[in-house]
Amino acid sequence: MKVFRGLPNAAARAPCALAIGNFDGVHLGHQALLARLRIAATRLQLDAAVMTFEPHPRAFFAQRLGDASKAPTRIANLRDNLDYLTSAGVDKVIVEHFNAHFAALSPIAFIEKILVEGMHVKWLMVGEDFRFGAKRAGDIHTLLEAGKKYGFELEVMPVVEDKGVRISSSAVRTALANGDFLQVENLLGRPYQISGHVIHGQKLGRTLGFPTLNLRIAHHRPALQGIFVVQVHGLAAQALQGVASLGVRPTVDDSGRVLLETHVFDYTGDAYGKLVQIEFLSKLRDEVKYADLPSLVDAINQDAQNARTFFRHQTTGATDRI
Repeated sequence: MKVFRGLPNAAARAPCALAIGNFDGVHLGHQALLARLRIAATRLQLDAAVMTFEPHPRAFFAQRLGDASKAPTRIANLRDNLDYLTSAGVDKVIVEHFNAHFAALSPIAFIEKILVEGMHVKWLMVGEDFRFGAKRAGDIHTLLEAGKKYGFELEVMPVVEDKGVRISSSAVRTALANGDFLQVENLLGRPYQISGHVIHGQKLGRTLGFPTLNLRIAHHRPALQGIFVVQVHGLAAQALQGVASLGVRPTVDDSGRVLLETHVFDYTGDAYGKLVQIEFLSKLRDEVKYADLPSLVDAINQDAQNARTFFRHQTTGATDRI
């Protein structure tokens, strides 16, 4: 799969079947859309292309308003989203930088400059609530008329439901915020995980007796925060058990930087630079700011014990979650 930051240059442009959306988390609804994209691309002998946006358009407008709380939380980082798109059979992904210039495009300019000239679209799929262009003035009817004029076919993806419940990124975010990882797996069609390369940290965990694998979280509003039971993929042939903290570490850091720190039980190897996947199994508690380091160490000890208990229950067939 080829990834473009912005529109492909003239030499790389080719007629394509295109799906447009944010695709955060690539849940089962997205997967149904991508399956139809792949079928259309094969039928028409076109590249299967996806256009997504960084930052999320709602995050861009929240920043302009000076109210970060209006930005959606992020389900997945760009790396993971791209991996999921690759698995869905996408040939190329255009990651458009959503900025003031892009936001100001009229619906007609978006169609002519982006879809027709920039992407050579011959088949287009969007969700039934898709809006685009300045002030969200463009809609499905705009695209239908444009398709007649510029020669592309439009298909509208209906809502995908599971047992009467709409599968959406909002539903995934709600389940993550509630620590309901069984529901998250139902919505995604896979366990929830975050991947990344292990980076050097402050080495504080090592001095406290709990060395950690550190993964940088590029966005400031992950869809879940707290202390979790996890298993780690990528360090050994089998998944390794551990406990993880995802958040801003208020006891030891006032920078506001978000970090995923994972203590892997009984692991002594060198993990720096390795690409790992942290799979989330259960939430233990929310992040807390402690008065001093001894209090923090006591809490980490208790978290580790609770996580080990969780795994013992799994081994013995118990289903109760902590």
